[in-house]
Amino acid sequence: MLVFSCLVAGSFPLGSLAMKTGTITPLAFNSIRFVLAATAIAIIAQSTGGIPRTALRAPWRYVILGGLFALYFVMMFEGLKTATPVSTAAVFTLTPVLAAGFGYVLMRQITTPRIALALTVGAIGALWVIFRADLSAFLAFEVGRGEMVYFVGVVAHAIYTPLVSKFSRGERAPVFITFVLCASSVVMLAFGWRDLLATNWAGLPPIVWVAVAYTTLIATTTTSTLLTFASVRLDSAKVMAYTYLTPSWVILWEVALGNGVPSGLIFVGIGLTILALYLLLKHEE
Repeated sequence: MLVFSCLVAGSFPLGSLAMKTGTITPLAFNSIRFVLAATAIAIIAQSTGGIPRTALRAPWRYVILGGLFALYFVMMFEGLKTATPVSTAAVFTLTPVLAAGFGYVLMRQITTPRIALALTVGAIGALWVIFRADLSAFLAFEVGRGEMVYFVGVVAHAIYTPLVSKFSRGERAPVFITFVLCASSVVMLAFGWRDLLATNWAGLPPIVWVAVAYTTLIATTTTSTLLTFASVRLDSAKVMAYTYLTPSWVILWEVALGNGVPSGLIFVGIGLTILALYLLLKHEE
């Protein structure tokens, strides 16, 4: 999950750069990346032990998970049209609070007082970043459209996490995620085929192809496998606790891409999210 948080962070600045070119829609972008990612992970699954027919039991599981996964990424890239990478990453850190709630509803996973405190601290840190350390903006609840759109996707991601554990029947992570991504591809193509046909693929700027390659091979294929591996071994809240590191990783990505450093006050919120991670991962007596 530590690797997961670092790799996921890269999709925020790269996705933002791709969306702000105005040359491709979120539906077209995610349709092509899901098809490519499903193909890649299927090859990996087949070459590392094969895909047993028993994995096709109850295929409705993959349809539900694939639909949630597709919704998350479409909302993410739609939000990145107007929101900054750091603020969207901060919205992503609200996932543990939501995952803990859905984990209880779906799996009866109990949240201890310490974990509840950690989730609260993390949520405060996330809100601090989302509102850019501006108390007046918080009191006026001035949330940008991009952040609101992306929050819908975050809710879908929070539901997805406990459902992976609930729906898993012992399949290897690459096999399980192969069918999830195949289902996601079908959903994306059903809604995005018009956007795919309307896109001028030959005229896309290089940054779009860089973003497609990264989100396909890293932010989808690799991270979804890591998330599946962790979700069947850890509680939903602990799995998502690592998302608290995402804004910190995004800031490093932004600096590396030459997009500058955010204001000093933002780092107060970042510090709170890191404290929340420590509280969540501290050994429970």
